[in-house]
Amino acid sequence: MKTCAPLLLAMLATPAISEGTRELGSHEHGVGELNIAVDGTTVAMELHAPGADIVGFEYEAETAEDHAEIDAAIATLSEPLTLFGLPAGAGCGVTEVSAELESEADHDDHEEHEKHNDHDHDDHDDHGDEHAHDDDEHHDEEVAANHTEFHAEYTLTCSEPGALSQITFAYFDVFENALELEVQVVTDAGAAAFEVERDAPTLDLSDIF
Repeated sequence: MKTCAPLLLAMLATPAISEGTRELGSHEHGVGELNIAVDGTTVAMELHAPGADIVGFEYEAETAEDHAEIDAAIATLSEPLTLFGLPAGAGCGVTEVSAELESEADHDDHEEHEKHNDHDHDDHDDHGDEHAHDDDEHHDEEVAANHTEFHAEYTLTCSEPGALSQITFAYFDVFENALELEVQVVTDAGAAAFEVERDAPTLDLSDIF
């Protein structure tokens, strides 16, 4: 995804943020991640959520019903202001959206290819150990392939970013399996991290803006 990449890369490089960044396979069911970066009137948002939180399953879609649920979820995730309510006074409008379902296997394919290339340069005497190692990796990939997550990126333009005093999370009403979002916010004033839970779906940002 290319949506607001410079802002998101800068956000993830911030110490308070990077410490909480996790790989796809290590996610916790019920817990998603929302990163927010504010630069002038531009607001970049990035959402990661386990497949189980959004559609109730993490296996690869097999039936027409599975595919329909995924398509419906992507359509819903493509409407950020429906999921994350911002103050009307902030004057925010969506300018760019991207949403998709990702699998751990997609990420591992490239890494596995590089590992095999490295093994080709090893001595012949190591081939027995390499075979055992490859078997372990294959098993790990099969386990990891069961993990899927939805990834969405949004770019908003807000005419009055100083009015972004809170976010209301209808997200939890829409996705009944979602229990918590780890929210990380970066502005010119610095970075802050929050945990927003289903039973308290409003985030107070008045101390940031």
